Amino acid sequence: MPVFNQSRQTVIKLIFAATFLIIVVRLVILQIFSDKYKLQAFDNAVYRKVIYPDRGIIFDRNGKAILNNTIIYDLTVTPYEVKKVDTFYLCSLLNIDTAEFKSRIVTSILKNGRYRPSVFEGLLSLELQAKLEENIWRFPGFTLVERPIRTYPYNAAAHLLGDIGEVDTAIIRRSNYFYQMGDYVGRSGMEQYYESVLMGQRGIQNLIKDNRNRIQGSWEKGKFDTSAIAGRNLRTYLDIELQQLAEKLMSNKVGSVVAIDPKTGGILAMVSGPVINPNDLTGTNRQKNYARLALDVSAPLMNRATRGLYEPGSTFKPIGGLVALDLGVITPSFGMSCAGAYYGCSKVIKCEHHNPGHAANLRLALANSCNSYFSQIYRMTLDNNKDRNTKKGYARWEDYMNSFGWGERLGVDLPNELPGSIPDTALYNKVYRNQWNSCTNVTLGIGQDKMQVTPVQLANSMCVIANKGYYYTPHFVEKIDNETAKDSLLNKFRVKHEALTHIPDEAYEAIHAGMQDVVESGTARSAKIPGISICAKTGTAEKYTVLDGKRIKLPNNSMFVCFAPRENPQIAIAVAVENAGFGSTWAAPIASILIEKYLTDSIRTERMKDVERISAANLMPSYLKRKQFIADSTRAYFYFNLRKDSSYIKKYLRGYKAGTGIPGNQPAKKQVIHPAQKEVAPNHTIAQSQKTNTGKKENNKNIPLYKKEDHPVVLNDKTRIKSLIK
Repeated sequence: MPVFNQSRQTVIKLIFAATFLIIVVRLVILQIFSDKYKLQAFDNAVYRKVIYPDRGIIFDRNGKAILNNTIIYDLTVTPYEVKKVDTFYLCSLLNIDTAEFKSRIVTSILKNGRYRPSVFEGLLSLELQAKLEENIWRFPGFTLVERPIRTYPYNAAAHLLGDIGEVDTAIIRRSNYFYQMGDYVGRSGMEQYYESVLMGQRGIQNLIKDNRNRIQGSWEKGKFDTSAIAGRNLRTYLDIELQQLAEKLMSNKVGSVVAIDPKTGGILAMVSGPVINPNDLTGTNRQKNYARLALDVSAPLMNRATRGLYEPGSTFKPIGGLVALDLGVITPSFGMSCAGAYYGCSKVIKCEHHNPGHAANLRLALANSCNSYFSQIYRMTLDNNKDRNTKKGYARWEDYMNSFGWGERLGVDLPNELPGSIPDTALYNKVYRNQWNSCTNVTLGIGQDKMQVTPVQLANSMCVIANKGYYYTPHFVEKIDNETAKDSLLNKFRVKHEALTHIPDEAYEAIHAGMQDVVESGTARSAKIPGISICAKTGTAEKYTVLDGKRIKLPNNSMFVCFAPRENPQIAIAVAVENAGFGSTWAAPIASILIEKYLTDSIRTERMKDVERISAANLMPSYLKRKQFIADSTRAYFYFNLRKDSSYIKKYLRGYKAGTGIPGNQPAKKQVIHPAQKEVAPNHTIAQSQKTNTGKKENNKNIPLYKKEDHPVVLNDKTRIKSLIK
């Protein structure tokens, strides 16, 4: 054989040998060292079913379950396993089209990858669940997964208990990928604050599938399964019967009620009006109900107890008197003459009383709520001999307010609490260019000017006065089941804050006496309960809003604070009812009824008439109809202009024809909303752009407002709106 041919033969042999060696090495790697195909085979044969744990239950002070669990099903999809699916039939069951089907698959891949299950259709109705369960073999890659959801047997305490919702990508990232798509977490209220306690631990069940994706039983007899661990329960101070009564009394009203046990800081009841049913925010109708509530300009989703900002009005006067006593600028016998107004500053401050002697001493001044008296002692507090400087005196006064928990977050066990507002000297220096004195902000002495507090802060200040100087941070949860040393959530609520215990008992007794007279012979006689000594203070705070480009005066807020009994305080209450008038008219009777219910566990027969009268009264501010109309029409135009979809305008017109949103169901005047007015936000967070009591809008950078180049819309001109959709 020629040498040349021998060389070629050797090369061919080497090529075959190398190829054979590569194949052998590859087979060894695949069959011995690599788990890729083993895992794929395992995934094809075994379905890893996530078992979601029951969330912890929340109980009231009497051991009643005020929040519980029930089971509902999600339809989940693992995109990698979706093969030969009867798409048409599945779409008909879910009432979607094939384009929506493909969109959901793509969304699942983008959110959670191809190999992880994602929720395709959540919170199925019982009828749909049954149909899917019967035909699930037709849909490889789709699985029905049990989902524990919340139920609220007492239909109460929505703002406190909060709600749960599916995690989004932001929550997953913040949790360092502890949560997975399909997990539910607390999104508000105690559900959010105590998420780490309530959530429990997921379990895994391994199930064998046949070639048609049908479940055949447990894999390896459950040897590798892990059980779900239920979340732990919370035992609270809440009295669910008191909560239900308070919500009934606040029906069709805007405002808040907060009741606290002064000895522990335990919150007995907390209501935010408008009142909502927590069951509306769970189950299959959650999204629809949430959207409806979010677009309501009365902001029913906002917890006004911790986020509502109110000028305290005359409910501040016991605090002002206590500070003046402690600084020594007055004694309990200090008095002054008042003929119906305070003339000590350039601005006249009117009083409700003209009778001689109604401010002859501190006790009478409290009982009669004399504006002149408390304006004067506020000025004396700032201009005191110790500081000899108004600004230093004001800084000392501000420290007292902070000691009461005003102007800073108390730290209640709910998310998103607001601190209120106690302006500091820097603000007044800026506004008045360092040229200001005790007359500049003299209305702080009667709870007005730039002072704003939340109802929970008002109730807590009553705890301080009732306890003669100390308080515990207001909170709901008394204890956690199976609590360990690692459970630090409750530690801060067990700390006794002795911020004002240095004030002599004599000073507190003087304030207590005046507050008791408020009920016995003063402005809150409607709150009197036989056999119970109540210490209280009424308040009436001014309220303004901006409507149709004008700042208008609204009816005053009805305010009331109290604690009882005087000898051994067991409950402290703050009530705020917006635009309802005098504190003695609505707020005082509400608080009095709650005190009677809590202390006696009953309500007198003759008092039940007041319960029915108050609960039946509709005190919703009338201007809200106009604001809702403006919000709806502006939103309709905004989305029409954005998407050129006339359905938004048509939907608005249907509401217009039905008379919704127009005060008195009468055609409103034509109103042009100009971009500069920034009246409402034209998106799904309209409720967040509400005005506060002072007429100022809350800042929210996420709310898009009209720009100058946007076209204004004639809101109430049907001809103009109809022309837009032709």
